[in-house]
Amino acid sequence: MKIVLIRATLAALVCQPATADPMAVHQTAQALFAQLPDVEARADLNASCGAGPNSNTNIGYCASKNTIFVSEGFAARPQASYEMAHVLGHAIQVRHGVADVALRAIRNRRSEEDALRGMVTRQVDCVAGVLMAYAGLAPSDLAQLFTTEPFTDAHWGRQPINSGPRVTIGLAARSQWYDIGYTARDFAACSVGEMSSDLIVAALR
Repeated sequence: MKIVLIRATLAALVCQPATADPMAVHQTAQALFAQLPDVEARADLNASCGAGPNSNTNIGYCASKNTIFVSEGFAARPQASYEMAHVLGHAIQVRHGVADVALRAIRNRRSEEDALRGMVTRQVDCVAGVLMAYAGLAPSDLAQLFTTEPFTDAHWGRQPINSGPRVTIGLAARSQWYDIGYTARDFAACSVGEMSSDLIVAALR
């Protein structure tokens, strides 16, 4: 009986998806899309891409260098897989044209900037969900991982990253769009208002 129980326990462990593996998310994204950034761990993110008091202290996508910089203890954090997937969502938008579409719209309609950036952010979290699903990781419960809305600080953009956009849409909206992407397992589900996912889908290898 004991052997049967041990075998059943091992089988259950093998079948359960991993919960935290940020580099699996990164490898999955690089397999799906060309031109995506490499990851570098740095003790001083400020020296890497001009981070500062407005910047995320754990991870940032430096578009000028096409590199994702992470803190030295980043991978050990339970939030790390989602955070990697989110920042990769920005990188996919930048490298494959969505960010250019958004920037043109924002420059032409400054009064709608908050709404447009909100669409961009929702798409990013949807893409993050798809990446997590493709990586074979368990879905992240953002409400359990974070006590307040994540990524409201500067965490992507050209150098200096400290001057990058700061957006808030609420934790519930982030969770909603992350879940949409994870459940659909399809980047086509990540169109949000004017921010179409067509360019993302077209960029798939």
